[in-house]
Amino acid sequence: MSGAGVAGEASRWRSPLTGRVLVHDTPHSLAAIGERWPVVDGIPYLRIESEGLVAVALDHLDAGCPDDALVALLTDQDAWWTGPATDLIELKRLVRERDTLSLREAMALLRMGPVADYFAYRWSDPTYLAGLALIEAHWSAPASAFELACGIGHYLRELTRMGVACLGADVVFSKCWLAKHWVAPDADYVVFDAAGEWPVADQRFDLVMCHDAFYFLPDQPRVAERLRDVTAPRGVLAVSHLHNAGVAGGAKGPARVGAAWRDLFPTARVHDERALLCALIKQAAPPLTDWRDDPVIEAWSLVEGEGEPRAVAGGVAMPPKGATLRRNPLLGDDGEAAWPSPRYRDEYAAGCFWALPDEALPFEADDARLRRVVDLPERW
Repeated sequence: MSGAGVAGEASRWRSPLTGRVLVHDTPHSLAAIGERWPVVDGIPYLRIESEGLVAVALDHLDAGCPDDALVALLTDQDAWWTGPATDLIELKRLVRERDTLSLREAMALLRMGPVADYFAYRWSDPTYLAGLALIEAHWSAPASAFELACGIGHYLRELTRMGVACLGADVVFSKCWLAKHWVAPDADYVVFDAAGEWPVADQRFDLVMCHDAFYFLPDQPRVAERLRDVTAPRGVLAVSHLHNAGVAGGAKGPARVGAAWRDLFPTARVHDERALLCALIKQAAPPLTDWRDDPVIEAWSLVEGEGEPRAVAGGVAMPPKGATLRRNPLLGDDGEAAWPSPRYRDEYAAGCFWALPDEALPFEADDARLRRVVDLPERW
């Protein structure tokens, strides 16, 4: 891989505890004085306050049992997770059959619950599409990209297919592992806590992103500064879906008033997320707005970097040429939306232009742009 940030170079990883350079002491582990971390399936696991899981994984790796180490790390969850715990029998099946299972089957074996719906159907949800529009409107032909809270790699898939060298980071190992095997195999991945020392602290990337995640991260002022630190001098920082505390009806998640977001991103150029989505459908340049607490703005998205927004006419926001497009799995046989759950419907239905009948569409657009047909991973 090439670019301002070269993912995967062991000499570039830093300790999440001390910031010291980590080096390979074995092919499956990274070490510095007084500490050692596992590398499982090519993914460094550098999550702090997980000493027990780190030790178990290292024991399995040192014993020549990488699949057992993989099963151990697949038990890890977000700190906020309140769903069912994983089952070791199911995880062993997942590891054993990982080359034949679908993405949805894999997420079921990981017992991801409503998070699995979010990931499985994200290809057409308005928040995701607005994030693509944000990237394209401020495209600077990056050679390298870094995404914090990358999930299972939706954005990384689009960028790697455009030749961008990508590094994705998340706090949960299983998400990076799903990304690597089912969604964006050409990206590199690392697991760490945004609240700790960043293992990529001395790397620089042309495009740095945090989509639909920043609002719930801890210590947001510090994370915002760290995102800037890893952005190359002429690079772009893109952060999407920051909830407006003043939205009519209440924000759908942790939120701030506009002035509070402005304090975190004082030089940013700001978009209404809905306007980004409309720009994609209309193939237009999205207008800029400000941080006023407008009750109709549900969420803001922003960029820091050079250049004015351009028309969202193609590029990263649309499937590449030659992609195999399939009917949106959220469209039932009768053409009506078939939501996976009431929760999903309540979160996304209002912004899904593809779910509207033709006579109700506010814009003219083809089925691909509307996402009535979608570019799903091969083993979706």
